[in-house]
Amino acid sequence: MIKKEVLIGLFVGIIANAIGLFLAATILGKGDDFLNVLKSASDEGFLGKLISLGAILNLVVFFIFIKKKQDYRARGVLLATVFIALFTFIFKFL
Repeated sequence: MIKKEVLIGLFVGIIANAIGLFLAATILGKGDDFLNVLKSASDEGFLGKLISLGAILNLVVFFIFIKKKQDYRARGVLLATVFIALFTFIFKFL
């Protein structure tokens, strides 16, 4: 039961990060297509920063789970945030 709750939180955290990435690319992309923004961000070397900016939405989801007393789901969101941080760290140095 606990593993299921953590996995739900992990899934919600990854989805929230993807939505946050889409929102950040849309706002900062000045009306360009989402894929064009990601490609230009990759070419200019700030894709990791854009992905990290998308992780801000995880903060909102985390506090919603805490407020609802769903601590294991909040733990899964925290785990998703750590995975995203490790991904951006590895992506930056490779």
